[in-house]
Amino acid sequence: MKKVIAAVLATTALTTPVFAEGISEFRIGILGGENAQDRLNNNECLRQYAEETLGVEAKLFAPADYNGVIQGLLGGTIDMAWLGASSYAKTFLSDPEAVEPVLVKYNLDGGYGYHSIGFARKDAAIASLEDMKGKTFGFGDPNSTSGYLIPSIEIPGQINATMESGDYFGDVKFTGGHEQTIVAVNNGDVDGGVTWADGLGEWEDGFNSGALRRAVDAGLVDMNDLVMIWKSAPIPEGPVVLRKALPADVKEKMTALVAALHETDQDCFYGVAAGEALAFKPIDHKAYEVIIEARKLKSK
Repeated sequence: MKKVIAAVLATTALTTPVFAEGISEFRIGILGGENAQDRLNNNECLRQYAEETLGVEAKLFAPADYNGVIQGLLGGTIDMAWLGASSYAKTFLSDPEAVEPVLVKYNLDGGYGYHSIGFARKDAAIASLEDMKGKTFGFGDPNSTSGYLIPSIEIPGQINATMESGDYFGDVKFTGGHEQTIVAVNNGDVDGGVTWADGLGEWEDGFNSGALRRAVDAGLVDMNDLVMIWKSAPIPEGPVVLRKALPADVKEKMTALVAALHETDQDCFYGVAAGEALAFKPIDHKAYEVIIEARKLKSK
C-alpha cells in the first residue's frame, strides 16, 4: 500500500499539477457531532493530502447536522464523506446510485463493530436505565445510528415502553449531536443520553475511539464523572463513501489515500478516525443491509 500511495503522490509532485480527470475541485463532507472547528481541524490533513493527490483544490464542509452531508452527497455538492451506517442507509434509500461505500474503520481488535453507549453523571445516582425512569433522556441526531436509530430500537425492549416523552422517560429530546449530548449530560441539562464508542480500551480514556474519546481529548469531560448505564449490541461501523459519478481514477486515488493513512501519517489517521484504530479497510454495500432494513422499519 505504501508503494501505491507513493505512486499516487508522485503524480502530483510536479511544478505544474497533474489535474484529476473530469473534476476541478474535490469536496469532503464531515458529519456533525462535534463543533465545526474541531471537525475541520481533525480533517485538515486529509484535505491537504487530497489536494496533493488529485492536483485540484480540496475543500472541507462541516454542516451543522448529519442531513447536511447526506443532502450534499445526494445533490453532488459533496464528493466524499465518512458516514454513519444509518446516514448511509438514508442516502441509499434516497438514491441507490448516489454513493458507493469503499472503506470502513477497523478497530484495534480487528473488527469494525462499535456500540451505542448510554451514560449519565456518576453523582446523579443513575446506574442503569431503570434509574432513568421519569428523567430526561438525550438522543443526538435523527440520522445517527448510535445516537438515535439503534437505541430507539433496542431500549424500548429493555424498558418495556416506548421512547415517547412521558411514557417511561420524563422527557426525550434531541441535543443536536454526539458532543452536544456529552456536554448536556455532563452539565446536567439532560439526565442521561447515548453516544458512540468502539467499547475497547479504558472507560477513563473514553475508550479507544469514538465521541467520548474525542470529548476527553478536547478536555470537555472527565470520564471519572460519568458512568455507563447501557450498551447496545455491536453495530457495523459506517462507511467512507464516494459519489458514484466521480471519475474512476479519482475514486481509486482517494480510496488508496485513506486506506494508507495509518501508515503514511499516524497523527492524521488518529484525527480522522476519532481516536486509536487499526486502519481503514475495504467494505461494500452488503455490510449495511441490516441497517437499511432497520431504517425502513423506523420510517413506517
